[in-house]
Amino acid sequence: MKVTTMMAGGLGLSVVLLSACDLPGRPPAGPEVQRPEMVRSFDVLYGENCAGCHGKNGDHGAATNLANPEYEALIDDASLRDVIANGEKGTLMPGFSTKSGGPLTDDQIDIIVQGIRSRWKKGDALNGQNPPPYKAAHGGDVSKGQAVYAMACARCHGNDAQHVGSAGSILDGSFLALINEQTVRTTIIAGRPDIGEPDWRNHIPGRTMTDEEITDVSAWLIAQRPATPGQPYPNAQPTSELPGETQPQATKGNRPSKASKP
Repeated sequence: MKVTTMMAGGLGLSVVLLSACDLPGRPPAGPEVQRPEMVRSFDVLYGENCAGCHGKNGDHGAATNLANPEYEALIDDASLRDVIANGEKGTLMPGFSTKSGGPLTDDQIDIIVQGIRSRWKKGDALNGQNPPPYKAAHGGDVSKGQAVYAMACARCHGNDAQHVGSAGSILDGSFLALINEQTVRTTIIAGRPDIGEPDWRNHIPGRTMTDEEITDVSAWLIAQRPATPGQPYPNAQPTSELPGETQPQATKGNRPSKASKP
């Protein structure tokens, strides 16, 4: 009797122990969440690191239109990878490589570059025409840039920051604080079809813009950036003082005297 009871109890314990491996809610073997450096899906990597600025489908974002075939034809693989890995100085584009303090490994950056190319690079996007080079060969002539702006940009963006054109102002100080010369150059050459911005062939009626013109107007635009963008205060008075009010300056051996009692 006792032996039979013990055998039955032992058998029951064995069943419980074996079935415990498949208890409801028990996580499978391995990490519950994939380690960030192990992610190799372009859709996941792009969605988590790029879509917020460049748009879910590479367009209609605040930053460069990656889905623009003309942009993909303009920039080479090395330059595209460098921007992703190291960022773009003078803009909001950070470096995403671990060497730049970002979250992505070299392999993950390669996956993003390859995914962008395979998804949005088209055959002969430029119809056999050669655009100006992606990077300027030298600095622009600011003194010539204003005339180029008036000829190629003003009719859509306005003559100055106070007279905004139908396409919005690109002379606004807060806007200029977010971009650099390369951003201007890239946008002029490749355009932004997602927001109606033409490419370098369609800014000046009847002809294309030259490399020199693009270089000069890019330099001139950035030269219009104010020293303190976003802070157009009318005066430099500290906020603790009223306009016209002066505060006594205490110096060693000459401190303000206390008011006399009546």
